[in-house]
Amino acid sequence: MKQEIKSQLKREAIVTATISLVNSRGYHATPIAKLAQLANVSPGTIYLYFENKQDLLNKAYLEVKGRFTKFSFANYSTNLTVEENYKEIWHRIAEYKLNHIQDALFLGQCDNTPIIDEAIRQEGIILLAPLVEIIRKGISEGILKNMSDYLFYAYSITPISFLIVMQDRDSFNISKTSLDAAYKAAWDSIKI
Repeated sequence: MKQEIKSQLKREAIVTATISLVNSRGYHATPIAKLAQLANVSPGTIYLYFENKQDLLNKAYLEVKGRFTKFSFANYSTNLTVEENYKEIWHRIAEYKLNHIQDALFLGQCDNTPIIDEAIRQEGIILLAPLVEIIRKGISEGILKNMSDYLFYAYSITPISFLIVMQDRDSFNISKTSLDAAYKAAWDSIKI
């Protein structure tokens, strides 16, 4: 059992180092040797857990996307209205990203650049199923504008990521007031 825990801790250290270095240096400037150094493991140890650097990046992405979506959709319920579900999910997305800045920045890098394999990106999209269900239901009930999932996400969810990047750069402070205004702007951009 001790060996399993030790093994899990090493793997977590490697993933954490990957997230940190990709955020600070970018994917191409993140060599395995530097990852190993930051994770405090030998370079060979990384290959015990991952086939190569791309496999490591893909799996780190799915791990982070999984944590993010699990938290974001924890209170999703088919018994809630479209607006209630959307508001709850939107605020949980904001809460997760504000409290897990490194994960938020990493997801932004992976979602907005071609560093993740397309098959892995599609697996990540599948994790957004509750949000897609809300979109479909909202459109069919005449509550939401009939637009593609990508436009919906771009207008209503992506602005959270932008504000977090600006806060991380000390260019903007996300207060309760600005968060409420951001939510209202997001809702207004998608509702009929």
